[in-house]
Formats: sequence, structure tokens, C-alpha cells
Amino acid sequence: MMNFAVVLLFTASCFAWSSAIYSSNRDAGPKKLKYLLETLLHADVVARRGENATLPCILRAKPSQYKVKWTKLEPQRVGREDVVMVSNAHAFKPYGRLGGRAALSKAHAMDASLQLRGLELEDGGTYRCELVYGIEDESVVITLRIEGVVFPYQSGSGRYRLTFHEAEEACAQQDATLASFGQLYRAWTEGLDWCNAGWLHDGTVHYPIIRPRPACGGDLLPGIRSYGPKDKTQDRFDAFCFTSLTSGSVSYVPGPFSFRQAGLACQRQGGELALVGHLYSAWRFRDYDRCDGGWLRDGSVRFPIRSPREHCGGGVPEAGVRSFGFPDQMEHLYGAYCYK
Repeated sequence: MMNFAVVLLFTASCFAWSSAIYSSNRDAGPKKLKYLLETLLHADVVARRGENATLPCILRAKPSQYKVKWTKLEPQRVGREDVVMVSNAHAFKPYGRLGGRAALSKAHAMDASLQLRGLELEDGGTYRCELVYGIEDESVVITLRIEGVVFPYQSGSGRYRLTFHEAEEACAQQDATLASFGQLYRAWTEGLDWCNAGWLHDGTVHYPIIRPRPACGGDLLPGIRSYGPKDKTQDRFDAFCFTSLTSGSVSYVPGPFSFRQAGLACQRQGGELALVGHLYSAWRFRDYDRCDGGWLRDGSVRFPIRSPREHCGGGVPEAGVRSFGFPDQMEHLYGAYCYK
């Protein structure tokens, strides 16, 4: 049973002017930035899936000839980076998956900020704004955080059945991606306590513990337990998935239904059985609260609780999405959670 108390955390997506601005040159030590303003340290740009975001990059002065290069860094894949766009004073050229949704802000003559439209789950991460002039360059780094929710997921056939690539696919099938360590850590600070180890996006395996107990790492202090990197094709664990706001809505249709009947009931409502990610999104972002078990598209039965109360989840005091696991699909005991 999942215990997940939520405290929403928001970080300002602002930036500041600074009189002592430094960056790290790749080859030498730290050097003073001549042309770029550095964004405020530790300030993330925060947005939800489907929204737009602006990553700040401001020029203090303009070299005679220069280019601005925006890149998404991929630290989990050493040496990997995805160029988003390259621009000069007159035009810009987009690249890759993000380029088609990217543009320069150009709010004023010194603005080289990057605008991203229609954010997707995979867009979160670290971006670099690089000013190139002749053989010199300067850069600043900005973090884009997609606000969302992490949920543990296991195969319908049981615990610890997923290789890394199967875990990736399982999350994708539930309208989610494998969570990053940063996303799992934030979920832990918000109340996620889960005793089964799961894959993360970088190929490592972890699980978050708030209440230490013998079956979950012994009497160690609360924290993120780590198994480190594991073999992606041989080792098998559960998954920690990450999803965000959805454009649709979740509703409940009273049963009792078998699994097949639940799907037909949703079709009559003009929708389809909800995915696990849909239910978590509705619980997190729309305060969805329902004390009735309902079928989901993966064959599991769950229900979302925002206001814990007696007879709604076995006395668990925290808000969360409760699970009955994967019952016999012929059982006529549950309603249906539909997505439209």
C-alpha cells in the first residue's frame, strides 16, 4: 500500500543582476564573465507539462560578432548533449527534438533567453546558454524542472520483474517516464515512503524510506537507499515513474464491473479506462479524492485519497493513491476510472 503525503514546493523562476559574476571555463579555472549575466544560483525554472517556459540568458554587452548556442545537457550519458538552437544577431537555426518548439524570447535588445512551448515530460533537465565570439566563449547554466509526481510501479506479474528497458516501457504505457534521482529525492521530501527498489532514468536502482524498519534497510537513517547502477538487460526490479499535469479529466463510474465491463462503461461515457499516470495526475493536480476501488487500463485497481479518513485505505494517515494490486479480471467487485 502506498503512503504518500504531499507538500507542494514551488521555486521562483527568476534571475538577478549581479556585480560579481563568475562561470567555469572548460579548460581553465573560473573566469569572470565579460558579456553574459549569470542566472541566480539555485533558482530553477518550474513549469508543468503542456505549459510554456522561458529559460533566462541576458547579455551584459554584445561582442562585434557572436553566436548564441542553446544546449540541453544529458549528464546520465557521459559526453552527450543535445543542441537546441544556434543563433546570431539576425537569425536562428533549430536542431533536434526540442528545436521545433523553441524560439528566442527577444524581449529586448540584450535578451537571448530560450522559450520552449508545450513542455513534455522529457524536457526537464539542465540547459546551457553559450555565447561564442571568435575563439572565446562564455556560458551560464539553467535548470528546467517539470512539476509532477513520482509513483512506484510494478509488473502485473509481480514484484521485481522488470529489466531497465521494460521499466522504461512500463512507465511510458502509463503516461509517464522513468523518474530521475532528483525527482525521486523531491518526492521523498514530500512524503514518498516505499520499500521496493525501482529503476531510475540513469540506470541506477533506489528506494525512498521515511520510516526506517527492519524489512526496509534496517535501522539506517531515513533517506534514499541505493543499489547503485545495475545491469540493464539482466537485473530486474520495479520502476519509479514520473508524470505531470494532463489535459484530460478522470471520472469514476460505479460498478460492480469485471475488467472488460469497466472498459465498455468508459466507452459509453465517451472515454477510455484511465492509465495509472492519469489517476496520479488527477490526484496531485486536481485534488481528486474518491474512496472507491476502480479498474485502470493496466488491469490494476486503485483509488485516490486526498483527505485520509476511516475506511478509506486501511487506516493509512497520509494522502495517496491506494492500490488493490492486479485482481482477477473476471471479478465483479469494482467500478471504473475513466479518462476523457
